[in-house]
Amino acid sequence: MILGVDTGGTFTDFVYWDGVQLHIHKVLSTPEAPERAILQGMRVLGVPLEGLTVVHGSTVATNAVLEEKGVHTLYITNHGFADLLTIGRQARDELYNLQPVPVPPPVPKEDCLEAEGRISAEGELIEPLTESGLECLRREIMLRNPQAVAINLLFSFMQSAPEKEIEAIIPEEIFVSRSSKVLPEYREYERGIATWLNSYVGPLVDGYLQRLAEGCPGAQVSVMQSSGSTIAASQAGEDAVHMLLSGPAGGLAAARYVGDQVGRSKLLTFDMGGTSTDVALIDGEVRLTSEGKIGRYPVAVPMVDMHTIGAGGGSIARVDTGGMLQVGPESAGASPGPACYGQGGVEVTVTDANLLLGRLLPDAFLGGGMSLQLNAAEKAMRAVATALNSSVEEAAEGVIRVANEHMSHALRVISVERGIDPRDFTLASFGGAGGLHVCALAESLGMKQAMIPVHGGVLSALGMLVAPRGRELSRSKIILLEQMDDVVVVAELEEIAQQGVEALVEEGVKRSQIEPLYSVDLRYRGQSFTLNLEWQGSVESVRAFHQAHQSRYGHSFDFPVELVNLRVNVREKREATHHFLQPQQKEQRKSPPREILLTGMGSVPVYQREQMLEGECFTGPALITEQVSTSLISPGWYGCVDSTGTLLLERGLPGY
Repeated sequence: MILGVDTGGTFTDFVYWDGVQLHIHKVLSTPEAPERAILQGMRVLGVPLEGLTVVHGSTVATNAVLEEKGVHTLYITNHGFADLLTIGRQARDELYNLQPVPVPPPVPKEDCLEAEGRISAEGELIEPLTESGLECLRREIMLRNPQAVAINLLFSFMQSAPEKEIEAIIPEEIFVSRSSKVLPEYREYERGIATWLNSYVGPLVDGYLQRLAEGCPGAQVSVMQSSGSTIAASQAGEDAVHMLLSGPAGGLAAARYVGDQVGRSKLLTFDMGGTSTDVALIDGEVRLTSEGKIGRYPVAVPMVDMHTIGAGGGSIARVDTGGMLQVGPESAGASPGPACYGQGGVEVTVTDANLLLGRLLPDAFLGGGMSLQLNAAEKAMRAVATALNSSVEEAAEGVIRVANEHMSHALRVISVERGIDPRDFTLASFGGAGGLHVCALAESLGMKQAMIPVHGGVLSALGMLVAPRGRELSRSKIILLEQMDDVVVVAELEEIAQQGVEALVEEGVKRSQIEPLYSVDLRYRGQSFTLNLEWQGSVESVRAFHQAHQSRYGHSFDFPVELVNLRVNVREKREATHHFLQPQQKEQRKSPPREILLTGMGSVPVYQREQMLEGECFTGPALITEQVSTSLISPGWYGCVDSTGTLLLERGLPGY
């Protein structure tokens, strides 16, 4: 028995496998205490706890960072570098603004402490820690009474002993992160931010996971990591920084799983929820990056390569002082939510616009479990329509067009701007609101193929069921490849992998079921940024790097290639993955679909997704409703139901 849970900003999604079939459910999130919504959903589903495995994606770490509501954290570094996190890379959001608004530093000046324990660039100890220095540091820590401490000494990735000595003097009740464990890589600023973030949200994540585990006695609780693999909740609190893209990573794991089932390995994914939209690209494998960002902070730990914008079903529409229609990034969230939810919301959202255009059926939302209020949506939209000097319907169409343009631009960022032609890919839409926009977005990119996975409204929760247990580990080693012996590289990769293997064994994974994947970060000598490639030996890796650089940037050089980081992905083999997607029925339909009037499209058929049969085909326009989402198939599109229940869409007549 496996329960996948995705805690979003608006809804908490559930996918429960009872050993025979899937059960799905949605409840409104409870951001102030996320475990409440999870436990409520489990009660409604009647999930037995004994023998249950719970895998969930959490927004606790993400929200704490975005809302700047982490715990009181001290930052410890070497003498002379207390302002390292404040200075950062001196990047400016507004390049030509001569009077930018001051941005508060990550850590206040009074909470940045300096210590001995200086390491040279060659890894030699040039300023050892002393008893008097450690005692002075201990007194400073106790005086400030923090909840957490982040230790980031220079070149700690080359020698971790000084950081461990400082860690040893800190009282056990204080949460501690040290950079040599969190991110043993070069670039002291990025390493410092990752270490600080781990401490800043660590106690919150740890406390939340403890409360969730206490509410699920007898169940085994795991958490989705930003890299797309899972970790036991008992170990996750120490690695909170690895959970910043927890939920979205589940969506990509599920998208790849569904893609494998239907024979589509090249996917442009589009996950539109209530608060935000996440887009990513899958070409056989889910891509990872170490150059991600959360809010204004760089996050150099491995995470799924994803672009996120503030455009979702709950995104608020307004007319600015210049008379321009704006949509997002502000969201109505779960409370009060869109105006049509009837929970006190008065600002119009994308969901209200879809309802007013007839694309959402008031009596079919959440499978009939929640009724939408058309009058409330119309009242909220009328204020926007008046400001635009238009009708309510025209204003609603404008809201949809603006939201679509935001999402279309995000899809271009992840594909066209990286030299990738989206027309070679299938647009995979999921999330509660994604199906209503998939055809319009595919058309804006010139794409001719799209798919809407079965249970697409809760696909991130399904991803929790199919994601392997795993770890992403790394270590900096800066040297020219031509000076490096392949045997030495492999030996170091195996040494790094052993840490992950031991962690997975402790989690209950058999050694025979663990596989390590080796990769390296490479660059031309003199470059600042790297490309990550599978390790194939120095000669083949150099050749592959030249080709990758040519593909990514349009040129390559006859320069020496430098190794920068060693990376290891240690994960559980998925040879025996359950086939969670059940074959559709093949009986004949007993009654034709009902029809409704849609603004601008006339009379269109309405199909109930759960009653659609394997091999059943249809042409747009059509509306497809299901328990957790609604999909709009635009005119000019042709669709068929795959054996797994996935809707495969093609623009134009099939075969052309």
